[in-house]
Amino acid sequence: MSIYRHIPRPPLGQHVEWLWYYDELQADHDREHVLPDGAFDLIINLEDRPRKLFDRENAGRFNSFKRGWLSGGHAEFLIIDVLAGSTMIGAHFKPGGAARFLGLPAGELGRQVVEVDAVWGASIWEWRDRLLEAAGPQAKFGVFEQMLLHRLSTAGAKAGGNRGVTWAIGQFMREPHLQNIAAVSHNLGVSHKQFIEQFRREVGLTPKLFCRIRRFQEVLGRIHSQKAVHWADVACSCGYFDQAHFVNDFLAFAGLNPTAYLDRRLEGDWNFIRAADRGER
Repeated sequence: MSIYRHIPRPPLGQHVEWLWYYDELQADHDREHVLPDGAFDLIINLEDRPRKLFDRENAGRFNSFKRGWLSGGHAEFLIIDVLAGSTMIGAHFKPGGAARFLGLPAGELGRQVVEVDAVWGASIWEWRDRLLEAAGPQAKFGVFEQMLLHRLSTAGAKAGGNRGVTWAIGQFMREPHLQNIAAVSHNLGVSHKQFIEQFRREVGLTPKLFCRIRRFQEVLGRIHSQKAVHWADVACSCGYFDQAHFVNDFLAFAGLNPTAYLDRRLEGDWNFIRAADRGER
């Protein structure tokens, strides 16, 4: 198995965190939880097998996605299948970054997973054909960047780019547990209600929910690669009022309690964990 990551330069780098590509996936599990981080993802499937997104409450129910899909900013974990030998390429956007590519407000796609052609039209599959023809990871990244630049030039003027929201995202990313939404909206010179609507339009989530997710991400960053974790200290340092508050957020965003998360986290990206067994949460 080969896994590659590419950091795009501006103008893509202003909106896209990284591009990724893997070939002939190997895994010792068949389902994963994908944890929310407040951003959108674009995934292109480079084979014919469809992929499954499972219902969180009923493991036997799922939606299938075949060639490519957009995953909006989510408020809960997703459960996806893991297929041995699979090959995919994708883009992980910065929070608020996807709005410049969508051609419509991010709030209309927040908390959803939709086929790419439902948003960008059937012509997007011509780019998929080019990705399939490109030989090697660097060539594929080159085609993928061309596709995203094309979308940026055609859709960028229609949505995204609110400077106040961009500033607020930066504040929330730096210190999510210290932010006061009312104070931020006051600094921007807009009403609380206006700020919430502007933020949802750009990010796909409310500011309050975004900050909860980013505080959860701060926890994951602090415990990354640690074998022994003092949860009470982590919860306190990240601004949780008490242990119950901390555990409830962890269950909502990870689908597992903190101890189970440590046992099931995967190497590399802390937002992917082996799916929970029944009764393990």
